[in-house]
Amino acid sequence: MTEHAGQDVCAVVVSYHPDPIALWKMITAVAAQVGAVVLVDNGSRGEWQSTLAATLHGAGGALLAQTDNVGLASAQNIGIGWAREHGYQQVLLLDQDSEPGEGMVAALQLALATLSVSGRVAAVGPRFHDVREDRDAPFVRVGFPLNRKLWCDGSAPTVACDFLISSGMLIPMIVLDQIGPMDAGLFIDNVDLEWGFRARAQGYSLHGVCAATMHHRLGDARRALPCGLGQVVVHGPSRLYYMMRNRVRLYQLPHTPGRWIAQDLPRVLVKLLLFGVLIGPRWRNLRCMLRGLFDGVRGRQGEAPVDLLD
Repeated sequence: MTEHAGQDVCAVVVSYHPDPIALWKMITAVAAQVGAVVLVDNGSRGEWQSTLAATLHGAGGALLAQTDNVGLASAQNIGIGWAREHGYQQVLLLDQDSEPGEGMVAALQLALATLSVSGRVAAVGPRFHDVREDRDAPFVRVGFPLNRKLWCDGSAPTVACDFLISSGMLIPMIVLDQIGPMDAGLFIDNVDLEWGFRARAQGYSLHGVCAATMHHRLGDARRALPCGLGQVVVHGPSRLYYMMRNRVRLYQLPHTPGRWIAQDLPRVLVKLLLFGVLIGPRWRNLRCMLRGLFDGVRGRQGEAPVDLLD
């Protein structure tokens, strides 16, 4: 790879039964901006792996193929471990359904360096756009009774926030050494939220960077609500299990802000209504959500029970 500002950055990409063409396109886009790309694949199979492994290895990266699905958090930790062993100072976390914009990493690095002069910065992240939405997603400050949505409106180059989605996060390795790895027990869902809360509790800040852009798909689909009430992001039943179980897990952690817990509790009822009554498969959705709440209270971690997997 040619010399550029991102040479000290290792991109950690996590995949799970990806579209090989889309994955190749995304890795090609980010490879031009970083020093190496390590792909941690969660139990996929396909001829694409051998070709991609050779390409990544030739560019100084690697394909770390897992025999089974170890979960998003564990896969991220595996990739971070590889980056640490190979001397990279920063890691860029990416999902398979993200597409970094041109110059994204350079913009993130510049903002991180600037912000770190006057404070302890845990991570920075890009503003992202879901092609199914009509505007970029906002950054968020936790509030009560509602969160504050903060948009890139030209008034400032960065936006201080309470959490960032994991895809697109640029994190210094020294910060990971202080705050700790992603919570593998969560498996998937709320992994970024938990890590952000942990970082904030330790006195670190997080910032969205308006000059850094990324396309990212949230959820499996969009469904229209009755009576013209708009659209809702739809997830599969097993994903709803993790969402419910892991939010209960966050309620129990000392670094989770009380105001977030207070304004999240009503969302539990809303999700039960939406996906257990209005949006199908209703019975399977409801069963998975209730089991998630029950397992969260019991303290279950890791992969969902086999009978709940999609």
